Amino acid sequence: MDNMAEEKVADDGSIRRWRVMMLVILLRVLALFATAAAAVVMALSKESRTFAVPTSGNTPVKITMTAKFQYSPANIMFVITNGVATLHSLLMLSLMCFVNNKYDIKGLRFITVTALDMVTIAVLSGAATTVAFMGELARNGNSHAHWNKFCDKFERYCDLGSGALLASSIGILLFMLVNLVNIFERGRFNPYKNPISA
Repeated sequence: MDNMAEEKVADDGSIRRWRVMMLVILLRVLALFATAAAAVVMALSKESRTFAVPTSGNTPVKITMTAKFQYSPANIMFVITNGVATLHSLLMLSLMCFVNNKYDIKGLRFITVTALDMVTIAVLSGAATTVAFMGELARNGNSHAHWNKFCDKFERYCDLGSGALLASSIGILLFMLVNLVNIFERGRFNPYKNPISA
């Protein structure tokens, strides 16, 4: 009788670990799509406008101006960071699918994956904060520094940047959820016997 109860508990534990692993895979896939979308949308954001500049004569001069993500170091960092986060998600997903937990030496894999996730979250947060600051400045300007608004002339470009920022923020949240699930589940099981990571 005790033998059957132990087998049922072991089966319940393996089913629970499988469900947690599927949840982590789902969260990682969603994070991958969010960060990839943020990188692609920001990288493809571009808008050209033609403005008439008044001159001293009768005919105004027309100037075409273009807004691109390459013109701001904050946007370049944002694209690179989200691209790296996307590659990180791909790497972690491939580790989960192709590397067995038996290669985890005393929890080293869990510690490494968690550390990489936390670094990814920190770098993504820094890039998103920088772009949010630049977006606020572009939308509202700064009257004290005499910096004019930018988004009133390039609305589509600014809207694409806002969408990329939203996607990146969702990616950050999903990475945080992955870390929370991994840490919570790691605490439930013996770290040397039943590792759940990646």
